[in-house]
Amino acid sequence: MANKLTTISPIDNSVYVERPYASTEEINSALERAQQAQKAWKKVPLAERKILCSAMVDAFVAKKAEIGEEICWQMGRPIASAAGEVAGMEERARKMIELADAGLESIKLEEKQGFERWIQREALGVMFVIAPWNYPYLTAINAIMPSILAGNAVILKHSAQTPLCAERLFEAFVAGGLPEGVFQYLHLNHADTEGVIKDERVNHVAFTGSVPGGEMVEKAAAGRFIGIGLELGGKDPAYIRADADIAQAVDATMDGAFYNSGQSCCGIERIYVHESIHDEFIKQATDWVNTLKLGRSDDPNTSMGPLVRASAAEFVREQIAEAISQGATAHIKLDDFSADQPGSAYLAPQLLSNVDHTMRVMTEESFGPVVGIQKVSSDEQAIELMNDSEFGLTASIFTQDIEKGIELGQQVETGTFFINRCDYLDPDLAWTGIKNSGHGCTLSVMAYESVTRPKSFHIKTSL
Repeated sequence: MANKLTTISPIDNSVYVERPYASTEEINSALERAQQAQKAWKKVPLAERKILCSAMVDAFVAKKAEIGEEICWQMGRPIASAAGEVAGMEERARKMIELADAGLESIKLEEKQGFERWIQREALGVMFVIAPWNYPYLTAINAIMPSILAGNAVILKHSAQTPLCAERLFEAFVAGGLPEGVFQYLHLNHADTEGVIKDERVNHVAFTGSVPGGEMVEKAAAGRFIGIGLELGGKDPAYIRADADIAQAVDATMDGAFYNSGQSCCGIERIYVHESIHDEFIKQATDWVNTLKLGRSDDPNTSMGPLVRASAAEFVREQIAEAISQGATAHIKLDDFSADQPGSAYLAPQLLSNVDHTMRVMTEESFGPVVGIQKVSSDEQAIELMNDSEFGLTASIFTQDIEKGIELGQQVETGTFFINRCDYLDPDLAWTGIKNSGHGCTLSVMAYESVTRPKSFHIKTSL
C-alpha cells in the first residue's frame, strides 16, 4: 500500500497535493493527545468556547481567496463559485455558535419537595469526523463546530481529494486560540481509518460519504456501542405541479441539478412534471441548460467544471447511454459543449425525458450532471414515484397552492421537504436523512443532541 496521499486535480490531471499518511505512532499520539485535551476542554465555560470558535471563523474567512483557489484545483469547483463554500461555512459555523446556549442548556424539572432534579448535556469525548470532497468545508463544519462547542475533542480525516481542507481548518483553529489537541487532523488510508473507528479512545463517528462507506463505518464500530452519524447518498426528487410557476421551477431545479456539476448528495436527480406543463417545462429547461459553460475550473467564465475524476464521468456517461438505449430522449446536444471529452472528467450536462423507473438514471445515484424528467398525470402518481427510492434526503414540490403542497409533503418520505426551492441547507433546520441516506442529525439546535449525552441529577436535599 502506498505510504503517501496523492491528489490529482481534475482540471488537468496534474498532481496538486502530496502528503505522507500518518504513521502508527502519529495516530496513537493524536488519539492520546485528543483524549487528554478533552478532559480540560470540557471544563472551559461555554462562553469562552464560543469566543474561541468565533475567532476561528474570523481567521478562516480572512483566507477565503486562497481557500477558494485550492477548492477549485482539488475537486474542480469553478473558481467563480468556489469562494461561496467559504461563505456557506461561515454561515453554518456562526449559526451553531449562536445556537450553542440553547442546544446545551440543562433541563430544569418542576419542583418536588425535598429534591432538586435536572438533566444536563455532557460531552461524549473524542469525535472522529470523516469528511468528503464534494462540499469539503460545509460537510466538515456541520459536525466539527457543534462537537467542539459541546466540549468534545475532534480528529478530522478528510478526503484524499481535498486534504488541504483539513489543514486549513486546523490553521484557523490554531489562529483562533483553540487549546492544543482539541482539534487535530490525520491523513489516513482506508485501513488506518477503520483502525481509528475501532479504537476505544474514539467515542463518536460522524461520516459523510457513500452508502458503501457508511456500511464500512458501521461494521468497524460494531460492538463498540458508540454513536454514529451517517450522511450518505441521495436521489432527490422534485415534483412540478400543474399550477407551478414554470420559469421559477425551471431555474430552481436546473440549478439544483447542475450546480457543482451535479456532485451533491441533495442535488436534484429526478423530476416529475405534470403532463399539462411537461412539454413547456422541457423547453425552458433545455434553454436553461444550454446557457451553461463547461470548461476548466480556473477559468472565471466557467459555470460548470469537470467531475472529480474521469471514472466518475464515465459512470454517468454509461447511465445516460443505457437510458437512451432503453428509449429515453436526450435534449442537450454534445456538440454545443466542446469541452466534453469522452474518457475525461469533462462531461456535458444532459436532460433526459421519456424516462421511467426501469432505468438506472432514475433509481441509482448519478452524482453528476444529468437529470431525468418523467411525465405524471396526478399528485398521487408523483408522490408514489418520489417515494419509490432507496434514498430519502430531500424532496421538493413546486406549486402555488402552499396548503396543498404541505399536505403532499406530509406524504413524502424524506429528511427535508421543500416547497418552491431545493438543494439548500438552512442551518436553523435539522439536516437528516432516512432509508439509505443515513441517520443522525447535524445543524439546528438538535445537532447538540448527537454530540452529547444526557446526564440526570437527582438530589435529595432534605434528610
